[in-house]
Amino acid sequence: MSAFLRFEPMIESKEFPEGMHPLGSEEFTFKCHPGVSCFTVCCKNVELDLYPYDIIRLKKRLAIDSETFMRAHTELKKGANPYFPTVILKLVSAGQVRQCPFLTEQGCTVYEDRPTACRTYPLERAVDRNVERGLPKEFYFLTNHDYCKGHFEAQQNSVKQWIRSQHLEQYNQMNDRWAEVDTLFSSNPWKGEGSGGPTQQLAFMVCYDIDRFKEFTKVQRLLDHYRLNREQKKRIAGDDTKLLKFGFEWLKDILGGRSELIKK
Repeated sequence: MSAFLRFEPMIESKEFPEGMHPLGSEEFTFKCHPGVSCFTVCCKNVELDLYPYDIIRLKKRLAIDSETFMRAHTELKKGANPYFPTVILKLVSAGQVRQCPFLTEQGCTVYEDRPTACRTYPLERAVDRNVERGLPKEFYFLTNHDYCKGHFEAQQNSVKQWIRSQHLEQYNQMNDRWAEVDTLFSSNPWKGEGSGGPTQQLAFMVCYDIDRFKEFTKVQRLLDHYRLNREQKKRIAGDDTKLLKFGFEWLKDILGGRSELIKK
């Protein structure tokens, strides 16, 4: 299951992966509920990527700090970015299968704060990440897993309806910001340090350990280095999502990307 596909300028020439066609305004049939025979099958034996905003929502839901969540519920893998690790959900054993740690027979226990991939399904989202375009352009594709019987339900959906019903707007906005940072990471901005060097560890903290970054921000007085008024500083210090946005911009600033922050 994936919800964020990596596309570059190929989108301009409509070079989508074979068999995948963007939905546009086309409607699709889908509904997931406990009555379908495949209920929760998609939560088992799955490799599920987690993005920085997913971590914030889930750790708040579980009422634990970000470091505890990362240690207990995540693993690292080498993904599409050769210079930065991908974070995936750590599955737990349940008989002969491995499944999401937040799954019960009744369904998802973190449903209101479920990750991007779960929230977007049965759609997959692709974003044109060519920075020359300005705002990213998004495309949605319909998945086709044989086990999923939700496709045979009568409910008609449009992409816009699905985005609203699954409360994807905030997730998409934050993931677009993350995509900009991840694209910067893919340029290997920590040349000479190698994988796991001090700058990369700093970047990983900003993206995935928001509580430690909050303390780092206080100790280093990072907010004082930029043109931010008192109210802006207060909102950033008191809101993990706003702090993550600041962190993304700060990383772009120190790693040579285009940052919205203005130094004093």
